[in-house]
Amino acid sequence: MAAMASAANIAGFVGFKPASANAPRGSRVRASVARRVGSVTRAVATPSKKEAPEEPKRSKVEIIKQESNFLRHPLIEELATEATSISEDAAQLYKFHGGYQQDDREKRSFGAGKFYQFMMRTKQPAGTVPNKLYLVMDDLADSHGNGTLRLTTRQTYQLHGILKTDLKETFQRVIRNMGSTLGACGDINRNVMGSPAPYKNRPEYTIAQNLAKDIGDLLAPQSGAYYDVWLDGEQLLTVERPEVTEARMDNRFGTNFVGSPEPIYGTQFLPRKFKIGVTVPGDNHIDFLTNDMGICVVMKDGVHVGYNMWVGGGMGRSHRNEDTFARIATELGYVDKDDIFYAVKAITCAARDYGRRDDRKQARLKYLIDSWGIDKFKAVSEQYMGKKFLPMAELPAWEMPTYLGWHEQGDGKLWYGVHVVNGRVRGDAKKALRAVIERYELPVRLTAQQDLLLTEIDPAWKADIMATLAAGGVKDVSEVDPLDALSIACPALPLCGLAITEAERGLPDINSRLRATMNKVGLAPDEAVLIRMTGCPNGCARPYMAELGFVGDGPSSYQIWLGGTANLLTLARPFEDKVKASDIETFFEPVFYAYKTGRNASEKFGDWVNRVGFETIKAAQGSYTGGGGRRG
Repeated sequence: MAAMASAANIAGFVGFKPASANAPRGSRVRASVARRVGSVTRAVATPSKKEAPEEPKRSKVEIIKQESNFLRHPLIEELATEATSISEDAAQLYKFHGGYQQDDREKRSFGAGKFYQFMMRTKQPAGTVPNKLYLVMDDLADSHGNGTLRLTTRQTYQLHGILKTDLKETFQRVIRNMGSTLGACGDINRNVMGSPAPYKNRPEYTIAQNLAKDIGDLLAPQSGAYYDVWLDGEQLLTVERPEVTEARMDNRFGTNFVGSPEPIYGTQFLPRKFKIGVTVPGDNHIDFLTNDMGICVVMKDGVHVGYNMWVGGGMGRSHRNEDTFARIATELGYVDKDDIFYAVKAITCAARDYGRRDDRKQARLKYLIDSWGIDKFKAVSEQYMGKKFLPMAELPAWEMPTYLGWHEQGDGKLWYGVHVVNGRVRGDAKKALRAVIERYELPVRLTAQQDLLLTEIDPAWKADIMATLAAGGVKDVSEVDPLDALSIACPALPLCGLAITEAERGLPDINSRLRATMNKVGLAPDEAVLIRMTGCPNGCARPYMAELGFVGDGPSSYQIWLGGTANLLTLARPFEDKVKASDIETFFEPVFYAYKTGRNASEKFGDWVNRVGFETIKAAQGSYTGGGGRRG
């Protein structure tokens, strides 16, 4: 790690390129939206008059980043105070270190104001969790959290309910036990998702999982601020591949901040969060098209040759703001395997330099690509990379496996996929999982469906594992309703400050009521529909890809999205606003009846929605008389 930067050094890195940089510029695409005022490079263009090159507007967060000494201040100072909370400036920096300051709305005392606590999120590339780290996280949930472990939709852990007095010790224990939280939140590359299946006889899975880790290393902050804040400057040895280090420091095409403690990020980091997912041919478990950058391993005759790449996915949007929208990623091109680090870096740097920094609601890569078009974005990225993207390699059809139940790893051992209801590990189930993971020293994988994969299981252990889990109330996949097995939800109330209504706590009951409604109209008891729920429109549980999405739009009220597909390749569309949770049966009974009576053989719900269209479905709702009948 580079030494702590001085205040004098920071002044040279106010913009997106340092004033002293001498990197070659001749091959750079000078997009019309980029401007240079004096020696400072500006990001995407807030309009300014040509005759008066005024300082462009920047969001408040951009100023906080600039003045923080690479994410140190005022967070270091405020963690040392006796206050139960930290300021907004410090809270913005805390995100980069791996968490959010939260207020438990249900624990507020009358007249006492907000009940502050902290959430901590880890980074687990491809969801891989060493045995030692799982046990530490399980312990911390009890000693410093709210007694539960939260598995996220991006294959990470969240600990909720940490008090400020316990925050530093919590981070230290994670860091010293093979874990990290650095970059789990904030305007930076987040946890890199990857197909988590622990196959030992299918090399593409190992390749994807290793690449997820390598990309996480490539785009990790380098200034050492993380250790200054949480370990008082003590540096822990981290190991990355030499090829990763070489790619990060390569500046042949003007990508780097020369001499900066942050060669890729500079003082300003990225305009907004940046999400990457790595998958394998045919396996869309990770919902790869929802990422800023989606990557798929390409094999030829059993040999790894390269990668297909997509860009510009993202779920976040705002109600009543048509300038914000969910978007699935667009095909960018193919790169040979030796070029992947440089391609990832090039795309990241293009987002860094041209993403908007005046309006955070327009700062994600998807808006830049929507504005420019994919051809222009590709041209800019190619200049940063120094090579052309090639045509996409042909791939097989996609499906979305859950990985639940028992599977062979391919090396004589087994893995067992455990369904965790909306990712919340608690109570007797938490104790039972701890028992088998500790007893057999099992490594764990976290899935994009908020489930757990117990890996490296000797077949001789199977019976004991099943008995121990069953005693703790953990259901086998054969006992789980398919609606529940496919569902995911964000935490929402009471901790998320953006939540409008319930999600994690509300979805189990709604799923049960939807199943009863489906049964009433004659659908099979094992009919599977992919359902997702969020308590606000920001899309953390990716509801806009679901066959049936619930997006909170008021107290106990949801915007209904229909038309996503079971293989997660199609964006859903808004079908109805302000559907009250109390009206779920009334609203969906005619829809499910129309599906039951009008579907083709084996037709999935999302495919049926897209074939017949919204007008037909709304007409069916209007003509439905109940009990399987229709108005004449």
